Amino acid sequence: MQQWAGTIFYMLIFFGILYFLIIRPQQKQQKRRQEMLNSLKVDDRVVLAGGLHGRITKIKDRTLMVRIADRVEVEVDKGGVAYVPGQEE
Repeated sequence: MQQWAGTIFYMLIFFGILYFLIIRPQQKQQKRRQEMLNSLKVDDRVVLAGGLHGRITKIKDRTLMVRIADRVEVEVDKGGVAYVPGQEE
């Protein structure tokens, strides 16, 4: 019985370390990203996941219209926004 108690204790310690080193930081990062995506507004400059730089011209439910050049607009999924210059940490 003593051996099982030690094994369970070490497993709890292992999962605690796993939580604080991997799971919790990832949850914080996802929360910051979701806040960034929710705060997007028209005329914000954005960098897309493919490296394209542009300016938001229209916001829909799940997509954005981004002007990447004169008279060139593309519709991208909100998840395609990598970051907003000046807001990244």
